[in-house]
Amino acid sequence: MIFTRKKISVLVCAILLSQANHVHALSLLDAYEAALQHDPIYRSALHENEAGQQAKAIGLASLLPNLAITHSQNKNTGTLDIGASSQPLNFDGQVSSLTLRQPLINMEAVAGYNIGKAQADSSRAKFTGRSQQLVVRLVEAYVETLLAQDHVKLAETQRDSLEELKRVNERMLQKGEGTTTDVLETQSKYAIAQARVIEANDELEGAQLKLGAIVGQKITTRLDRLSDTFSSKAIQLQDYDSWQALALERNAELATQRHAVTSGKEEIKKSHAGHAPRVDLVASLTRNKRGSFITQNQDAEFATIGFEVNMPLYAGGRVNAITAQAKANHARAEADLDAITDKVLVELRKQYNLLLSGIKRIESLELAVKSAELLVEATQKSIRGGIRINLNLLDAQQQLHTARRDLAQARYNYLLAYLRLQLAAGTLILDDLRNITGYFISHH
Repeated sequence: MIFTRKKISVLVCAILLSQANHVHALSLLDAYEAALQHDPIYRSALHENEAGQQAKAIGLASLLPNLAITHSQNKNTGTLDIGASSQPLNFDGQVSSLTLRQPLINMEAVAGYNIGKAQADSSRAKFTGRSQQLVVRLVEAYVETLLAQDHVKLAETQRDSLEELKRVNERMLQKGEGTTTDVLETQSKYAIAQARVIEANDELEGAQLKLGAIVGQKITTRLDRLSDTFSSKAIQLQDYDSWQALALERNAELATQRHAVTSGKEEIKKSHAGHAPRVDLVASLTRNKRGSFITQNQDAEFATIGFEVNMPLYAGGRVNAITAQAKANHARAEADLDAITDKVLVELRKQYNLLLSGIKRIESLELAVKSAELLVEATQKSIRGGIRINLNLLDAQQQLHTARRDLAQARYNYLLAYLRLQLAAGTLILDDLRNITGYFISHH
């Protein structure tokens, strides 16, 4: 076979274009990897968790030894009167001290440490929830973009159908078989269809921007689409009671709020500890080099060790006030926990029901697609037999495209309900995203 230079150029361009499409393909897993690096909401949650984990160390610090060095250097000037005589004093002094303080009894510090642990656990649970939400947000944006692409195709199909009808009406009017009213009516519908195409393209651009903000790149490439071998029965559902038990135990929002309740309970103890005595072990090593008028000609080194007791007597009512405030905040946290529990269980039931009803909806729409495909085939045969015209085929094709779009949307909603159910139950992991990815196929 002989290739001309033109053929070789075309072949090279085709290969390069194919490679470019392959390189820039964006699968769900690719999008997830990009989102971990670029999604601002996830990055914010990551740093928030990093900060929150320090709360435990901050609380622990109040229970550990505190070691400090102080040093003062001074220049002293004065007069020493001895009987009838007066003696001027001018000397430099230095005082250095190393002090160790170890809390022995400090109920406020103990409660502060427990609060720090609860806050660290709360931050960890919240980050787990944000990580799970990233998966759902990503798939939602990915699916929204695919649906927007389908809406563009449907709008273009409707426009093309009306454009064909407009041409038919104009030809019929020229032959004296049509009316001006038909032409004007079709022109009006065609103009509306053009506007819908513009609207659908705007919707697509908005969806692409939303997805691009999550993955940190402009969406200019084709996305993976649902496989034709989609099976809604591949997802095995437990009974609702099992899901509810999982949600009450593992839901990230509930776990976060439970730690907030624990923190509030410890806050009451910390506030009430304002009435409790504090006992510290204090040890110090001091070097005094002419550090005062009394020791102006003396250098001294001495060490001390002992106990320091601090007994609060009266603080103007502050302790009672902050304790009452802490009790109110704790009661509010418990009420918030009840509210979040109700919200989570409502969401869990909603997504569980959507999964069950989604199977039947998908089966019905699969039948609708098959019927629409048969209608297209029958219309094509009728056209060849002279019974129908191309406009009838365009209408049938539009009906098929609409049925396919509705089926795709039902399948997307089914997959999203599965992810949202796992999110509500607190069991959403990366393997669930991999399972969802298995429903998609690359068309590059």
